[in-house]
Amino acid sequence: MSSDYAKQLGAKLRAIRTQQGLSLHGVEEKSQGRWKAVVVGSYERGDRAVTVQRLAELADFYGVPVQELLPGSAPGGAAEPPPKLVLDLERLGQVPTDKAGPLQRYAATIQSQRGDYNGKVLSIRQDDLRTLAVIYDQSPSVLTEQLISWGVLDADARRAVQHEEG
Repeated sequence: MSSDYAKQLGAKLRAIRTQQGLSLHGVEEKSQGRWKAVVVGSYERGDRAVTVQRLAELADFYGVPVQELLPGSAPGGAAEPPPKLVLDLERLGQVPTDKAGPLQRYAATIQSQRGDYNGKVLSIRQDDLRTLAVIYDQSPSVLTEQLISWGVLDADARRAVQHEEG
């Protein structure tokens, strides 16, 4: 494995770990010692080669597809403007599927495209909200109120939507 490739792979490993709010020692604790902090750190720095088997196991531990860890598969989200709307994915999981099914599928698609697997929150754009409004056959402001009532969006989202519609 080339040094440059190892460093790129390590950067992706580090990005996934930090997205999930884990320190290196947090990985060791969460894995009950299966993943040693010093080993994961050496993978992230590119100092140590990781086998395909270990990479697959680490991807499984993080709950992400292996291809998200490979260099060259960057989701490209870094160049986006700062998000204005943030979905609470934990609350979304508590909303009955008959109501939130389309939103759950849409959010899962965005996570996959961005390689964003923190599982707690997901930033969406105004365009995403407009698309969801079409899916739900509502205006963006009415849908925003619905999502706020479900606890999926913070009440501050009203300002972002009013600004967009105003």
